[in-house]
Amino acid sequence: MVKTKITVEICVESLESAVTAENAGVDRIELCSDLLEGGITPSFGLTKLVTNKLKIPVNVLIRPRGGDFYYSDHDFEVMKKDVKIMKELNANGIVVGILKSDGTVDKERMSELIDLAVPMGVTFHRAFDMTRDSFEALETLIGLGVHRILTSGQTSSAFDGRMLIKKLVDKAGGRIIIMPGGGVNGSNAKKIIDECGVTEIHSSASEKVMSKMIFRNSKMSMGKGGPASEYEWRITSAEKIKSLIGAVS
Repeated sequence: MVKTKITVEICVESLESAVTAENAGVDRIELCSDLLEGGITPSFGLTKLVTNKLKIPVNVLIRPRGGDFYYSDHDFEVMKKDVKIMKELNANGIVVGILKSDGTVDKERMSELIDLAVPMGVTFHRAFDMTRDSFEALETLIGLGVHRILTSGQTSSAFDGRMLIKKLVDKAGGRIIIMPGGGVNGSNAKKIIDECGVTEIHSSASEKVMSKMIFRNSKMSMGKGGPASEYEWRITSAEKIKSLIGAVS
């Protein structure tokens, strides 16, 4: 029996991490900014550099802000503009999700973005994990023509949510790709794949980097994590990617 090739997608937020991911052998990247916020739309400059430099497909996150996935009219105008620009920048696809206040998929707005994105592919991100009924949302997204769903099985991690992910794969019946994401790594990826029957996985595969700044102002912080967080960030780890690929190959 021929073994199914597992597609490995890595989420990155910098040109350095994008290059590291490609060199480590990943199949596709999701490009975003501010992963500590759960990811928002990357800058056009970053997107252009990444799509120009990389040979592997680049899917770009379309998320105008942090917080929930119930967007104002102004938010939606920004999202539409971003989709058009990402197409001009030769992105392979977009990663997006819009919900109504009742926890259902916003079919009308999603349909508009999907039409704008053509011929780019569309991934519905982990807004899926915030829907009121995952099977209802699954059928809605299939009907809209979405290419894949990124999900942790409506829990904090794909490993913990693997029972629901398996049910979603079975229910989808090949009509849409179900891609587990959220805490996927070299130690649990094979078990998730074997139990869920998926063909794609998503991971950040990142590690902490400490600042080389000598002078540090300990009295203030520009972000949410306190003064110490100003002098650390995360980048893609080639070693973690190789571990992940090795586990699923």
